[in-house]
Amino acid sequence: MLELRGIRKRYGGGSDGASPATEVLRGISLRIEAGEFVAIVGSSGSGKSTLMHLLGCLDRPSEGSYLICGQDVAGFDADQLAWLRREAFGFVFQGYHLIATETARENVEVPAIYAGQPTAARQARAEALLTQLGLAGRSGHRPGQLSGGQQQRVSIARALMNGGRIILADEPTGALDSRSGAEVMTLLSGLAAAGHTVILITHDRGIAAQARRVIEIRDGLVISDSASARHAAPEAADANPPAQGANDAAQLL
Repeated sequence: MLELRGIRKRYGGGSDGASPATEVLRGISLRIEAGEFVAIVGSSGSGKSTLMHLLGCLDRPSEGSYLICGQDVAGFDADQLAWLRREAFGFVFQGYHLIATETARENVEVPAIYAGQPTAARQARAEALLTQLGLAGRSGHRPGQLSGGQQQRVSIARALMNGGRIILADEPTGALDSRSGAEVMTLLSGLAAAGHTVILITHDRGIAAQARRVIEIRDGLVISDSASARHAAPEAADANPPAQGANDAAQLL
């Protein structure tokens, strides 16, 4: 479903040549199938977060091709990229990125507001997601009234609000205690079992080992991929989630 071909990413480097460019990714090629639970592991500075930004269409590569369901992202316009980020991807971050003045339910609703969903429908879905993730009765609490683990559950619910067929989780347990971290990993594993594609970015090998596939990145290169030992990726649990919208991007997922 997601395929990278010879991806390179450089930052800096002026046209006058006075400041050399820094190459963060140096030729990444890999394929991630629908329904996989993948961990991308590497130390600080390895390029793993840059890779996540490219996978989530938050940035573009300097060279190489990124294909989603066979379609090259380079050909997408701004509206198509926005659709993918809003409807296909769900993002979970170490720092939660919740709006401090909004309730848990209101935070979960944010992606649906951008998608133009009716008020009653999005409120009902937000409540249902919070209940599903063990936060029944907490929907009216603001982030400051919730524990770190509860805040991360809110962010996962937000990632699922518009479907979240592909979950990109960047160090989702990094700010949590061991118990809360284990609970979040159980949630992510459950989402993968339900057919979501889960891509976990982490520096922690113990966390990465809980995924079904582990890709190690170092100095901007993939140095190991556990899928190569299996010679095949897991079958997609749900490779064709419902399409939404009229443009081409809406037909991809």
